[in-house]
Amino acid sequence: MPTSMPDIANHTTAQTEGTLDWVGMGNIEMPVMVASKDEAERMVSAHVDAFVNLKEPKAKGIHMSRLYLLLDELSSNQVLNYQNLVTLLDGFISSHQDLSDNAKVQFRFDYHLRRKSLISGKAGWKAYPVVITGRLNQGVLDIELAIDVRYSSTCPCSAALARQLIQKAFVDKFSDNGEANLADIHEWLGTTEGIVATPHSQRSVAEIKVKLNQKVNDFPITDLVDTIEDALQTPVQAAVKREDEQEFARLNGQNLMFCEDAARRLQHAMNLETVYDDFWLKINHLESLHAHDAVSVVTKGIAGGYQP
Repeated sequence: MPTSMPDIANHTTAQTEGTLDWVGMGNIEMPVMVASKDEAERMVSAHVDAFVNLKEPKAKGIHMSRLYLLLDELSSNQVLNYQNLVTLLDGFISSHQDLSDNAKVQFRFDYHLRRKSLISGKAGWKAYPVVITGRLNQGVLDIELAIDVRYSSTCPCSAALARQLIQKAFVDKFSDNGEANLADIHEWLGTTEGIVATPHSQRSVAEIKVKLNQKVNDFPITDLVDTIEDALQTPVQAAVKREDEQEFARLNGQNLMFCEDAARRLQHAMNLETVYDDFWLKINHLESLHAHDAVSVVTKGIAGGYQP
């Protein structure tokens, strides 16, 4: 057997000289222990992207195995929190001395939370897509948490149109009946003839990204989900009994919203938060009336921050 093996990256010059913004690996599958504020540490199945830049124009390439081994150490023996993410980025750069001075890593996974029903007291699991991204560029650190939250949105326009049809049906039914009493009206309202039209609702998605700072160690996943769901009032449900479904219908009726309304609700809620340096929001109402989506985008609006 040979006593040494060739290292092409170290001993071969580039075919064409030039610097590269990012070089590394994408879609690495590995388990990761995640630390979320007020939650027990838990294992998730993550897909990871790991990159460094290549600042040396004559170098053949980077040492991808070094990035992987640092990720494997995190996966096997550590927990993913703010500080360990910073340490990982530092390790990416220090393992590529003279080659790299920028690093980026991204973890994508579903984070499951137990969520209680509205009335019955039942509980079930809900999965929230989470993306945690860390960047260390020229010594400047940037840590981002992104979450998707699903909810129901009921169209205020269709609600008004439905009410108008119900009013017309009521007049048609009772205008010539001078003896109609409360019991007759009550019974009629409980029929399909009484509720002749209903507003259209649709499953909707709030996408949110926030910039974290050093005040954070465990990622505030649950806090961010709670802020979004409390502001919208109509998150999709897990375990549901009939009383829960009725309450969900009531909440939809009392929280009619266009995509603009949802965006402004979340904008107001996020502006009250002090633990995030910046935020970006995209509201997607997956229309049941139209074949396209209704979309709103809003940011915190700070100088040099997120752009719409």
